[in-house]
Amino acid sequence: MVRVLMFGALAEVAGWRERDIDAGSLGVLRAMLAAEDAGLGERLAGPGTCAILNAEMVRGDPVLSAADEVAFIPPVSGG
Repeated sequence: MVRVLMFGALAEVAGWRERDIDAGSLGVLRAMLAAEDAGLGERLAGPGTCAILNAEMVRGDPVLSAADEVAFIPPVSGG
């Protein structure tokens, strides 16, 4: 099972901050989360939402293993 963390507004939309989910890739994980909650799926697919795999930002659809940790970070702005 992959440890999944949600931060900021994403945690508020999801209604949870941490869960263990069985998913073989980042794309499958996103699809599973979107199937459970369409609003969360839209936020995860939105511009600026970052996926962090084992403390490194990733793009695409990397394969996940049971020891992995995936964090989703909402868009941030500074000023």
